[in-house]
Amino acid sequence: MKELTKAEEQIMQILWQLEEAFVNDIVDKMPEPKPAYNTVSTIVRILEKKGFVDHNAYGKTHQYYPLISKTEYTRSFMKSFMGSYFGNSFREMVSFFAKHDNMSVSEIETLMEDVKKELEKEK
Repeated sequence: MKELTKAEEQIMQILWQLEEAFVNDIVDKMPEPKPAYNTVSTIVRILEKKGFVDHNAYGKTHQYYPLISKTEYTRSFMKSFMGSYFGNSFREMVSFFAKHDNMSVSEIETLMEDVKKELEKEK
């Protein structure tokens, strides 16, 4: 799966939240200073070409919706991130954040419990 640019990801975050939206809806949800309608429309069409969104046409107006869920994208992004920076090692990634974010022992234990629960769900 392709990675999103910052602008594309910002728009996808809004589409994931709204589930379906017209370009005006997306612009309305964006922080100030709001980008131009045409800028958002162009980015949405790029997302459509990349296979991240599709649309329903209502005359000349299009209502867009995500084809890729936030969970799917997050999983793919994190897998790529972990591979690029931590040699595909979850342990190395957790160790890095534990050292550099001054995680407490209880925070690490809570994280490990959460991971165990998720792994048990997958079984």
